[in-house]
Amino acid sequence: MEKKIYIWKKTPRSELKSISRKSILVTGGTGSFGKAFIKFLLKKYKNNRIVIFSRDELKQFEMREELKNENLRFFIGDVRDCERLKRAFNNIDIVIHAAALKQVVASEYNPTECIKTNVYGAENVINAAIDCGVKRVIALSTDKAVNPVNLYGASKLCSDKLFVSANNLSGAEGTTFSVVRYGNVIGSRGSVIPIFLKHKEKGKIPITDERMTRFWISLEDGVKFVYNSLKIMKGGEIFIPKIPSMKIVDLANAIAPECRQILTGVRPGEKIHETMIPVDDASRTIEFNDKYIICPEKKLVNDKSYIKYSNMLGKKVDKKFKYDSHENSDWFTVDQLRRIVR
Repeated sequence: MEKKIYIWKKTPRSELKSISRKSILVTGGTGSFGKAFIKFLLKKYKNNRIVIFSRDELKQFEMREELKNENLRFFIGDVRDCERLKRAFNNIDIVIHAAALKQVVASEYNPTECIKTNVYGAENVINAAIDCGVKRVIALSTDKAVNPVNLYGASKLCSDKLFVSANNLSGAEGTTFSVVRYGNVIGSRGSVIPIFLKHKEKGKIPITDERMTRFWISLEDGVKFVYNSLKIMKGGEIFIPKIPSMKIVDLANAIAPECRQILTGVRPGEKIHETMIPVDDASRTIEFNDKYIICPEKKLVNDKSYIKYSNMLGKKVDKKFKYDSHENSDWFTVDQLRRIVR
């Protein structure tokens, strides 16, 4: 049967041929992702000006001492402060927006603070980028933004909507905005691994619910995925990597097989399973070898079966498709998790 191919509509926002010599700013640049992404850039490019924008002067000092690179600039500021963002975005080509309040429980108990950073902060990044002529912005999202049951997820869903819609504000020749969404990051400060290792010494591992599953991605893979998405983005896409799931009990068995597992119950705002693509977005989703892309407009995915995007041939997913951690086809085994932890 002959493939029916639809060519993704060309726009004035062309692909980024090279990031060399570009000025790049990372909000939340002293966080786990920010540090890893900046180290990646420093290894790959020698002449880029890289700006670290964050609130914590101590972490900036420690990062400056660790990296000791003349191409780095450190800018103390908060995404809640639009004027400070505009000052920082001056002569910046690319922004990676990684700053956010990410703790689920903390956001439940401090809701207004979560909204100020994750929603108003996103709006400030958008306005500052457009006003300062930034070329491209990628915002980091989370699986918790899909069908959210907690405020953190709801705030990130709102942020995603803002960044996708921002392309309508910037116009055809203005700033290009896209979103990258992925699951829990192995080795990040919010990872459950350090918690399990700490409790291992006590002989008991707390498990909120033995049915719980999560998407997992390494920090290195997350950095590479954001970098590759940055190069091919056209505006309004949500990029989602194909990554494995893991069972929380398998992780506990990998870290401390000799320990007793204690069920503690699901915490406020916590899900049993996570979703990265809901059924409602299936009609706008294209599948590629290593990723999914949720298109910004339904008209981009018409009745054709295959879609060519950035020299990649993708395929429309089934109208009942969803991508969640419970029904994933790719899983970490206990042995694989044990090697990762080591």
